[in-house]
Amino acid sequence: MALAPGARLGVYEVTAQIGKGGMGEVYRARDTKLNRDVALKILPDAFASDPDRLARFTREAQTLAALNHPNIAAIYGLEEGPAEEGPAQAGPHGRHTRALVMELVEGEDLSQKIEGHRRTDSHLRASGASAGQAGIPLDEALPIAKQIADALEAAHEQGIIHRDLKPANIMVRADGTVKVLDFGLAKAMEPVGPVPPSASMSPTLSLHATMAGMILGTAAYMSPEQARGKAVDRRADIWAFGAVLYEMLTGRRAFAGEDLTDTIVSVVSREPDWNALPAATPAGLRRLLTRCLKKDAKARLQAIGDARVQIEELLSGAPEDTSAAARASAVNTVDAVRTGRWRERIAWVVAALGIVAAGIATTMYVRRAVPEPVQMRFEMTTPGAMNDPLSFALSPNGRRIAFVTTVSGVPRLWVRPLDQVTPQALAGTEGASYPFWSPDGQAIGFFAGGKLKRVDLSGGSPRVLADASSGRGGTWNQDDVIVFAPTTPGELKRVAATGGTPVAVTRQGGASQSHRWPQFLPDGHRFLFLAQLGSVETRGVYIGSLDGGGPIRVTGLDPASAPVFAAGALLQVRDGTLVSQRFDMRRGALVGEPVTIAQPVGWDGGLYRGAFTVSATGILAHRTAGAERRQLVWFDRAGVVKGRIGTPDESGLAGPEISPDGRRVAVARSIQGNQDVWLIDTARGVADRFTSDSNSDTLPLWSPDGLRVVFRSNRNGAYDLFEKLVNEAGDEKPLLATPENKAPVSWSRDGRYLLYAVQKNATGVDLLALPLTGDDRKPIPVAQSAFDESEGQFSPDGRWVAYQSNASGRTEIYVVPFPGPGRERLISTTGGSHPRWRPDGKGLFYITPDGALMATDISLQNDRQTLEARAPVSLFATRLASGANVLVAGPAAKAQYLVAPDGRFLMNVALDDTNASPPITVVLNWNSGGKP
Repeated sequence: MALAPGARLGVYEVTAQIGKGGMGEVYRARDTKLNRDVALKILPDAFASDPDRLARFTREAQTLAALNHPNIAAIYGLEEGPAEEGPAQAGPHGRHTRALVMELVEGEDLSQKIEGHRRTDSHLRASGASAGQAGIPLDEALPIAKQIADALEAAHEQGIIHRDLKPANIMVRADGTVKVLDFGLAKAMEPVGPVPPSASMSPTLSLHATMAGMILGTAAYMSPEQARGKAVDRRADIWAFGAVLYEMLTGRRAFAGEDLTDTIVSVVSREPDWNALPAATPAGLRRLLTRCLKKDAKARLQAIGDARVQIEELLSGAPEDTSAAARASAVNTVDAVRTGRWRERIAWVVAALGIVAAGIATTMYVRRAVPEPVQMRFEMTTPGAMNDPLSFALSPNGRRIAFVTTVSGVPRLWVRPLDQVTPQALAGTEGASYPFWSPDGQAIGFFAGGKLKRVDLSGGSPRVLADASSGRGGTWNQDDVIVFAPTTPGELKRVAATGGTPVAVTRQGGASQSHRWPQFLPDGHRFLFLAQLGSVETRGVYIGSLDGGGPIRVTGLDPASAPVFAAGALLQVRDGTLVSQRFDMRRGALVGEPVTIAQPVGWDGGLYRGAFTVSATGILAHRTAGAERRQLVWFDRAGVVKGRIGTPDESGLAGPEISPDGRRVAVARSIQGNQDVWLIDTARGVADRFTSDSNSDTLPLWSPDGLRVVFRSNRNGAYDLFEKLVNEAGDEKPLLATPENKAPVSWSRDGRYLLYAVQKNATGVDLLALPLTGDDRKPIPVAQSAFDESEGQFSPDGRWVAYQSNASGRTEIYVVPFPGPGRERLISTTGGSHPRWRPDGKGLFYITPDGALMATDISLQNDRQTLEARAPVSLFATRLASGANVLVAGPAAKAQYLVAPDGRFLMNVALDDTNASPPITVVLNWNSGGKP
């Protein structure tokens, strides 16, 4: 609605437009009958088509017009009729314009006054002069605050609540008189009944939002209960009064944010910066502010008259109690507000964010029942490539998330606040995995380089806490005790968060059993953990304790995935679905029926863990993993596609190995959560299941004669090596069984040696060769050090082994003579992994950290005793598959390409975009099923 100067509405003649906001356009007009200037607030179009709403507004306006106070802008009446100029408003009774006739207040609003002081302070600082005060001086602010309190007190005594108190609604005349505007209009302009949600929401939640049935008021000045959509009373005005008073004194908003969501997060979960108050702020005034801004309405100041009385005492110059006890009381009051209870505070965050983002339609009646908060989801992207889909963790308070991602070829630990978009890499965390937070959220534990480490967010280099050759999770309690899984297989150990000698807190149920993924329960003494491998009878989820007592087995849980405790329930990934079920900690039993939280959610069957994390305050984050579409694709040396095998596969296709005759490809696939070896016909593209054990069967490798396939399986506990005939009936037979986890990586062309990687507690991942002929079957060390050596490959003549190692601080390609003696030779120049020999033995291929396929020519001198490598050259950029059980650290590392005898490359290609990591989905207001 727009009225030009000179337009008339009844006896009122418009002279100028003086405001435009969500509650209507405001014009200066002349009352030609009474010969006075007034303000006309034109009612929006929504009233024209809603007679019930207009009738209600009229009733409310009549009540508001009864307010008669020197600090409240008066309402003179409600005018309606045709406007003589400008567009008219169509309604059921013809084309009408409707306006609220109000007292015209000359002067500047309080927001302008605050801004003027802020600019003056900024100019002084810029000029090098002594700074003024960013806010309004105390001797000027207190009289304004008293008059605001006077206005609110008068209204509250008549049962009228402002609901939208903010600096822009407070006028200050030149003589210092304060007039509070728009009393009760927020309620008067509410919809009468439910309406569909609006598609728009601005930071100022004024009429446009209320017309959609959304939250009333302006976000930065809303009380937490108002932001949440609950019924409000006079205590909402007291909260807004405190926010306005704080802003007058500091020149900044008490609760600010870059957008609506962030502002409401600030309102419901954060505290003002109390240090921003001027140093001369009386202790009594500080206490008043903290009482006005209590998030719990019951703990808040209950009557605005009490605030008026205290301000009057300050203005009168009454001496203030400056005793140590009074100062301590003031400090304690602020500290109590700051610390709060995280669970209560984050509950506000979750509820408010859910309402804001989902745009809940609600009528907002004072006595109307408030619906349950609606579940909210949003996605956050992470830079670089996914190093491990499981390596991310929310901080206990849910404000930050730590994750591992690979940027410029180096996996590091990164941290991002959820209310910001830019993450920060943590220096010194190269090679990190499986982060977990300290209870105060100021430090992060993680595994890297065979060690358990911690890094403090305040700065400094990471510190080594203990040895952990193959860490599988950690947890940190309030007493600075860390329980972690240092090896697999192995038991859990405890260590001080400052480091020291680890002490076992669980006992293995068999030499090959693996305890992993511990999580402290709320008492900080007991913890959940998963027992895997070993005997079938002892696998499962247990509750352990720091005193090392006998664990309690949790009944009713799938032992294939580690659970997480949150909100009175246990969360677990089952067949790609994240479910939650109530948990009775005393009995160690699940209660009731499971509740579906999200799907699909990533899960690593080799690590027995889902790709999700939950904060102590109940915020959930998860991501997909291993579900990308993959296909086997032939490439030539120039990177040109020369053919495809089969159709796109969504079953975690991994580790292709082609048979010597080229007719079949052995791969690992996961069907219904069960990993097995499959054989794919290269001509027809048909996949046949080769193994069918209920445990994990992966990493197949063909024998040189093509009659057998060796693979690794954990069916007897640790990952052992098994073999199975291809064309004859028969069961799989153990080939090598030891307590350590192992993986087959290469078979010498003459069939005499099988090269395998093994996870050692003391030396990390090593390469050994198992003799397959003769009487002496003792494994021969090939590459063994304090670092990780994996992905070994015999040269075609069997006299050399190429492998990858992190001995230099990053993964590089080396070649060593076999069976020795001789020193290793560095081949790659800028990092590399997954070497493959050229079929004629005169070259090597490998993958760079950014995914390029590299080639280097090899020549042998001195009767093939000396190996020389030329400078590597880049062939083409690959799109190799990533995710769970593909490019993982440890003995299970597996190249996703091979070199055929004719020189072509068969690559396991990710058909979806792999330039970025899968986004992390953050979920608020999820139903845990944790309450009866």
